[in-house]
Amino acid sequence: MSLYRFKSRETSDLVMLKPHGQRILEVLGKDPEGPGIIQPADMANAVQALRAAADAEEAEQQRLKEEAQARGEVPPEFDQVSLRLRSVPFIEMLQRCEKARVDVVWGV
Repeated sequence: MSLYRFKSRETSDLVMLKPHGQRILEVLGKDPEGPGIIQPADMANAVQALRAAADAEEAEQQRLKEEAQARGEVPPEFDQVSLRLRSVPFIEMLQRCEKARVDVVWGV
């Protein structure tokens, strides 16, 4: 399985399996197919976008569970590791890099 390796001069590399790294990049509006960069000026917005996506995912899952229960059906099962948990190391990386004013890159 392919990996994403996020790099910066401030932190250790952050390695994610392709589906999870791709999801993070899609939330950020970045092209998951090629190399990319997040600059310090964009990092606060990136953190906000990841947190909003995690909130939306949790709300949607809760809604689907409640609808299934209301119909007397078995509630759907979701990935045991949520977007919120998967994004924590990436958010920490972004926050450290923003403070140090260094870029986060991948695919290079």
